[in-house]
Parts: sequence; structure tokens; C-alpha cells
Amino acid sequence: MLIDSSFKPAWWLPSPHLQTLWPALFRRRVAPDLDKERVELSDGDFVDLCWSRKTDRPVVLVLHGLEGSVHSHYVGSLIVSLENAGFRPVFMHFRGCSGEPNRLPRSYHSGDTGDLAHVVDHINQQAGQPLHAAVGFSLGGNVLLKWLGQTGASNPLHYGVAVSVPFLLADAANRLESGLSHLYEIHLMKSLKRSYATKFERIESPLDVDIDQLKGFWDFDDRVTAPLHGFNSVTHYYTESSCRQYLKGIKIPTRIIHALDDPFMFPDTVPDTYEMSESVELLLARNGGHVGFVSGKYPWKPEYWYERRIIEFLDDGVR
Repeated sequence: MLIDSSFKPAWWLPSPHLQTLWPALFRRRVAPDLDKERVELSDGDFVDLCWSRKTDRPVVLVLHGLEGSVHSHYVGSLIVSLENAGFRPVFMHFRGCSGEPNRLPRSYHSGDTGDLAHVVDHINQQAGQPLHAAVGFSLGGNVLLKWLGQTGASNPLHYGVAVSVPFLLADAANRLESGLSHLYEIHLMKSLKRSYATKFERIESPLDVDIDQLKGFWDFDDRVTAPLHGFNSVTHYYTESSCRQYLKGIKIPTRIIHALDDPFMFPDTVPDTYEMSESVELLLARNGGHVGFVSGKYPWKPEYWYERRIIEFLDDGVR
């Protein structure tokens, strides 16, 4: 179901780039009190979780975007908002994103649902009550929606929410090569190259590649992401990992929050209604940027519209 949202951007952040950059650069970072846990994976690697200390509540898993972490601008405030709404959030770092390189040559990628499934099973065994919902941002939203579609009616969650999802990875790679959006690609490529170099200072890389010569996502994903994760090319990786083709298989109530002016993709990257199952609600705003959706009358008192939309959706599920 497609719903035209009523979101109106703050007058002082009228453009998609301002909506995207302002919270990343100027949003006050909240640091909730969390307990850390290392989860060992079956292949000998690990992922790190951060648990809210608010026990005996419905548990909500939070997933970050590309090169994100618990310190990302959209995480701390959402964790506090979830706690205030009566939930127990738990944050999952993808492999290598918690501040310590992961052990294996492989890392994480936009279509890797195996680690998510493992963490969900782990939470259901450890939390004292079943996992209620999961919220994914950007890359994490793509992973979540793909997994929900793959698992269909057998999925153990009750609700899913995804924000600013790159529904078609090839579209996102193309969009980030053009105009001002290229600035985001430059920033993210620096982070990806730094993560690669840091990891392979400790272990030997199986790849014969000079990462300093890689200019963008198409290059990096073709020479690094695809071969490290068993894909035969960047096209194979993007085709298999994009979540849009899986939306028809989602069987649990799921809300997608997205802006048509998201500078990480094109307007026609957004799926059509016929591509989504009846369980999917696409809350589509004309403006909002990428994980922005900033409203409010004054710069010193911003409001984050998407957070309210997340909480109201999950609240309806526990009443």
C-alpha cells in the first residue's frame, strides 16, 4: 500500500542535501547506557550487539546503514525514543563496524541476511521474550526487507520498519556518481577503503587489488565486495542483493519510510504498488532527503518526523 505522507521539511532545511547533511553534521548525539555483547558466528567470526538495560519489555532490533555504528546520528535518539515508548532496543553492528575489524576476509554487504537471521535467533533465545520488531536504516533496511521477503510467513518478527532504503543497488551506485550526490560517495568510499586497509593490516587479503585506485561503488563492489562474498561480478551482487524484488514475499506488517528526493537514489527507484505485498505500507514523502525528515520551526529545536512514524507503528502493534 502506497501512502502519500504529510511530511513538511523545516523551512531552514528546504533541500534534500540540507535534509541529509544537517542531522549528520549537527544533530546532538545521544549516548544511551547500553550493555555490549559479542555474538560468535558459526563460521568463526563475530558481531557485536548493544542492549538496552530496560528489561521485561518487547524487544526491537535496530540495524545501521553503510559504515554506520551505534554512534551514527540516527541511532542514539531512536534508542531513547524506543525506551520511552516501552520497548527494549538492541542494536546490531554488522561485521567489522563496532570499532574492531572482524576476523575473516569477508565482511558485510547489502544483501547479507545470514548474520541477521543468526542474531534474531540469538535474541529470541537470550531476551526472555520473542523479538517484537526490527528497524533498519539504508543498507540495514535493504538487508531487513530482503530477509522479510525471503522468509515470508515463517519470519519470527511481528513488525518491520525500514527507512531510506536503496531498493535497487545499481540505481544507488549510479545516483551517487552524479551531481552533489558524488560527495556522499567520496565520503563513504574513504570509509570503506579505510576499513579494508585496517582489516588487512592484521590478516592477508585474498584479493589482488590496489584499493587506492578504486574510484566509486561500481569499482569497489566489483573488485572487493563481490569477490569477497561469493558473487561473480558487481552486476551479480547488485541483482541478487537488491530488496525490491523481495517485497512481494513479505508477510508481516512492514512500514517503509522514504523520500522521493533522496539523493542516494532516483525517484523511480521506489517500487510500484504491485511490487509490494498487502503487508507492506510505503509511507512516501515528497521531501526528506536520506535519513533526514527534519521538521520544526527553529534550528535549535528540530523534530525528526521519521522517529515518530516508527514509534507510532510499533506502538500500534503492542496495544
